[in-house]
Amino acid sequence: MRLFSTKGIISFCFIASIVVSCKTEVNVAPPEPVYPVPSDNQLAWHEMEMNAFIHFTTNTFTDLEWGYGDEKESIFNPTALDVDQWVTNIKETGFKGIILTCKHHDGFCLWPSQFTEHSIKKSPYKNGQGDIVKELSDACKRDGLKFGVYLSPWDRNHKDYGNPDYILYYRNQIKELFTNYGDIFEMWFDGANGGTGYYGGARESRSIDRETYYDWPTTLRQIRELQPNVLFFSDAGPDIRWVGNERGFVNETNWNTITPDTLYAGKSGINKLLNTGSIDGTKWIPAEVDVSIRPGWFYHEKEDSMVKTPEELFEIYLTSVGRGSLLLLNIPPDKRGLIHENDIKSLKGFRKILDETFANNLAAGSKIMASNYRGKSEKYAATNLIDNKKDSHWATDDDTIAANLEISLKKPQLVSYILLQEQIKLGQRVKSFSVETWDGKKWVAAATGTTIGYKRILKIDPVTTSKIRVNILEAKASPVLNNIELY
Repeated sequence: MRLFSTKGIISFCFIASIVVSCKTEVNVAPPEPVYPVPSDNQLAWHEMEMNAFIHFTTNTFTDLEWGYGDEKESIFNPTALDVDQWVTNIKETGFKGIILTCKHHDGFCLWPSQFTEHSIKKSPYKNGQGDIVKELSDACKRDGLKFGVYLSPWDRNHKDYGNPDYILYYRNQIKELFTNYGDIFEMWFDGANGGTGYYGGARESRSIDRETYYDWPTTLRQIRELQPNVLFFSDAGPDIRWVGNERGFVNETNWNTITPDTLYAGKSGINKLLNTGSIDGTKWIPAEVDVSIRPGWFYHEKEDSMVKTPEELFEIYLTSVGRGSLLLLNIPPDKRGLIHENDIKSLKGFRKILDETFANNLAAGSKIMASNYRGKSEKYAATNLIDNKKDSHWATDDDTIAANLEISLKKPQLVSYILLQEQIKLGQRVKSFSVETWDGKKWVAAATGTTIGYKRILKIDPVTTSKIRVNILEAKASPVLNNIELY
């Protein structure tokens, strides 16, 4: 600052200096993470919210769910296959990625694998010159969707299944997929392993030791050497866990953490544990909600009238994405190689409900205050919850694990949904919360909940109100939320 000889000017500058320094905020330490926390790739996966599953193989033409392995390659003959039709409808619904069943339990490969004749190269499709894995991978890349693969460990066609040589075959096929088809964001491993099959020429039953046969650590390490960013899905992860059912919901209490060495096939209570997670789990392994738009996973003509309605899909959305998980909705192509008209109609109706329900965020432009915010610093104030920025957040002081947030609307509004999000890159913290609405004289209970996680959507009895209060009742550590929306 320049100094002048005039006394009055010097005094004015000194006063201005004091005013500026008063506005300088004391540096407040950020909240420490509550471990475990998601990796960057897991964070990106959470933000996808909805992905599509494509089940397509010889089963589509044999009317089976699990092919036996003795199906002739010639039966696979889609007459009008159009992966762009798949991708367009899937993208317009709001899905961010597609996972393709490149090989199901029947062993038939949707790419011309050099390691087996039981593949698309022996089918009539494009006179044996087709490669649906490449077609779909390329289409996803053109339209900005992520591409994932399902490769069944169980192979009811291969002669060596159950013997050590099969593991080399399986790993060779993985290498083909991870070398020739661009970036793969997720790899799916099914829990069905061993049993009856064709196995290269004889109908028989083969059993394996599920814990040791595949030598998963070596297989996963080899895949990560090819593509370090891939996420692995299986019953217990290591990156994404099964939700424990195929009905389209995760538990209202949904911890993104589990201790994987407590999980194994056949364990008593495993499905319940997968559905809720574990509050003291040692690893961040979130649940993925896999469910089909039809009763079956593959297309069956008799199910054309049984496609889930838009309203049913919306309820599934609320009990999956709305409880902090990712929705993986299976949409199986028909014998033509197209998504059926009934499925498309339902998807479009689902998208319409989503757009109409979440079109107008009533919290935008409202006033919000908190009973506590960290060090009284604006960096952690409640206003960060309505600034539409995912990297800002409200946080309390370290010794405050219970607090409330009060949102005052510009005018009374009809409220039906409350959306809450934790800043999960700092860990999942909230153990219980409640929501109240103001009736003009008093606060009225509207909803209660346990976990929040990446996203929690509460459907309440519609109420016209001017104020909403969210009470964080209990948390592992100081609550850290980054978003509140009202609809």
